[in-house]
Amino acid sequence: ESIMSRIRPFDYSQKNAVLVPVAALGVGGMLLYWLRSGRKIKTIDMGDGWWGAGERPPKGKEDTSIRPFKIETSDKEIEDLHQRLDRFRFTPHVEGAAFHYGFNSSYLRKVVDYWRNQFDWRKQVEVLNKYPHFHTTIEGIDIHFIHVKPSYVPHGQAVRPLLMVHGWPGSFYEFYKIIPLLTEPAKHGLNEGDVVFEVICPSIPGYGFSEASHKKEFDSIATARIFHKLMNRLGFKEYYLQGGDWGSRITTNMAQMLPQSVKGLHLNLVFISTQGLGKMIRTMLGAYVPWLVGFSREDARRYYPFMQKNVYDVLRESGYLHIQATKPDTAGCGLNDSPVGLAAYIMEKFSTWTDKSFLHKDDGGLESKYSLDELLTNVMIYWVTSSIVSSMRYYKENFSKDPTLSVHNRVSVHVPTGIAAFPQEIVHVPRVWANDVYKNIVTYTYMPRGGHFAAFEEPKLLAQDIMQFVRKVEQL
Repeated sequence: ESIMSRIRPFDYSQKNAVLVPVAALGVGGMLLYWLRSGRKIKTIDMGDGWWGAGERPPKGKEDTSIRPFKIETSDKEIEDLHQRLDRFRFTPHVEGAAFHYGFNSSYLRKVVDYWRNQFDWRKQVEVLNKYPHFHTTIEGIDIHFIHVKPSYVPHGQAVRPLLMVHGWPGSFYEFYKIIPLLTEPAKHGLNEGDVVFEVICPSIPGYGFSEASHKKEFDSIATARIFHKLMNRLGFKEYYLQGGDWGSRITTNMAQMLPQSVKGLHLNLVFISTQGLGKMIRTMLGAYVPWLVGFSREDARRYYPFMQKNVYDVLRESGYLHIQATKPDTAGCGLNDSPVGLAAYIMEKFSTWTDKSFLHKDDGGLESKYSLDELLTNVMIYWVTSSIVSSMRYYKENFSKDPTLSVHNRVSVHVPTGIAAFPQEIVHVPRVWANDVYKNIVTYTYMPRGGHFAAFEEPKLLAQDIMQFVRKVEQL
């Protein structure tokens, strides 16, 4: 009995040694699961705003109608433009300058001559009006958008709403080549037409035919909220989003704001902060052992040499940004008064942002990717609406609050995301870094060619990538 009494406590303590940690682990696991399952995804507060002149009218008194809109022109508008073009003061360029000093003035002379004597604005207005345009008032300002539906939908086929958002110095017109590929893909040899969209392209407030804010602090969050309200007003509860440049920032904010409304987010540019010790170390290691920091061979090819591609090239291409993020109205008043100045300022971006090597060409390589009619039509949208200053202010409103455009990155994006990485984009963001913000990347494509203005330059490539992305999302 004495021996047995000693054995029992020993057995009991052994069982305790095993059972207690197991039980604690089980209870802890259940508690962790409960905490994780009950935790909500962090979102950006939607808030509300009023950007119209004067005070907000009483609730229920705001005009929520959707009104058909048509772009128009007049003899007076065209005569005024021609008179200003006739007074163009030419400045000789430096020999051998190409586009290294900005827009080559000798080539600018050719552009102005074409604009004055061959460009037909009335004809281009007809081109712009080939898609249905609308206006609707949201938060006190008139929002312009085009809404294009498929002309034919086979019985039983779902049509997916897709909101596409432009950037600066582009416009809704950037999407005119890609719209038919998305709304009628079978007609253009894109797959079997199993993925079909109706496309909504709004103009960012202050750009083109969308009214500018009458108040300060109109930023991408306000724009995201307005575009959510627009889609809701059109009757959509769920929709896909696509964007590059400011469109990327706006659509990302939309996904962070109301993830339950966003079926998928497709981007051709992502804003990721490269600051911090961790990123610096990974950048240094990536130059020698890219696999160690999660870079693919293609990432390394596009990202290095680091100083050339991420410092010198970015500094050369971002001078405009510093002006617009600080005192946009000063530079803007000259551009708003001179059509030639406006054209040089805008069209120069369509040179080196399309292909960095175009810097070395006397004509900036512009006509190798676009026609002068296309480029001047985009310029005319800014000219006839006097919207260059308000479009430039968008930089002031966003950068004054968030100098690195990374504050919102603290809110992760959990909606399915597709990224099309074009090789001539100003900066390359490897997938491993995009994962820091976009937690559910469904597709990441190294595009074979193309630059910043993807929809305008390579509409078929972009359309194919959007369709591939949506097809995968629908299978999830």
